[in-house]
Amino acid sequence: MAEHAPREAGPSAGGLDEGRLMKELEAIHRTRHETLLHGSDDALVTHTQRMDELEREYVRRHPERAQTPGRTRSGARARSGDAPGQG
Repeated sequence: MAEHAPREAGPSAGGLDEGRLMKELEAIHRTRHETLLHGSDDALVTHTQRMDELEREYVRRHPERAQTPGRTRSGARARSGDAPGQG
C-alpha cells in the first residue's frame, strides 16, 4: 500500500459517550464495504484504524458483553461437524 499521512485527529474513542460510540460504530460498519471496494489505499488504512479504535473501545467498556454461542469457535465447529476428537 502507498505511504499514508496520519489520520486527522477526531474525537478519541475513549472520549465518546456511550450513545456517540454506538453511532460511530454503526456508521463505520455501514461504510466499510464501500470503502473496501472503492476507497483509495489511504482511505482504507484510515478506515481500518478508526474501526479498530472504536471496536477496541467498545470491547474495553463491555468485556462481559453477550456472546451468541454460534459466534464462538466451539459453536462454529459444532455447526461444521468438526468438533474436537472427530478427526
